[in-house]
Amino acid sequence: MRPGDEVTVHQLLGRISYFHALFIEPTLAPATAATSGEACCNHRTPAETVRPSVGGLLAHSAWAVLDEVAATLGARAGRCPSHGHACCATCRVAGSAAAVADAWLATEHRAYRRLEPGAPMRQACREAVAARLTRVFVHQHHAPCPAAHVDEKAGAWLLPGADELPLTGELLALWRDPLSGGGSPVVSWLNHCTDLDDIRRVLDTRRLTP
Repeated sequence: MRPGDEVTVHQLLGRISYFHALFIEPTLAPATAATSGEACCNHRTPAETVRPSVGGLLAHSAWAVLDEVAATLGARAGRCPSHGHACCATCRVAGSAAAVADAWLATEHRAYRRLEPGAPMRQACREAVAARLTRVFVHQHHAPCPAAHVDEKAGAWLLPGADELPLTGELLALWRDPLSGGGSPVVSWLNHCTDLDDIRRVLDTRRLTP
């Protein structure tokens, strides 16, 4: 990674943690049903090559915060059936990112009094966020696995923009290519909000403004 890239990654992960604690967790939309996750690379049968583990790599990096955020999501997280420190670190990042995306998408819809997002939108959002965060994790830690090859192109037109769902839209935009140096698509006015009601009021005002 180039000088400064690691700082950028830490800042973006910190923004996920901060926004989740401030906006999402207090009004988290309940999961519709328990999500049974797939076995990670290190727990598949027959066993594949053992890859860097959660306990060996993830727990000692800034990415541990993503796992901590996903742990607040309960059934929505879709953990490996053998969930533990021996799990593949890259699989855990992909699964945690997908769970965060799904929770943010559903919670924002609910908070802004919108209809529940449909299954195609949820799937597209989960896959896009998982692919984007996992790509950065693999680049930083050289820990490839099949989870790093999720295709995010299918249903890309369903992904929400920051003008529609500010938190989820910004999450998607910030992680699209965060190490390119092409500028940061931060939704700056979010920094002045303290809860989802504040965000909803800003959105309502913007819709009424010609």
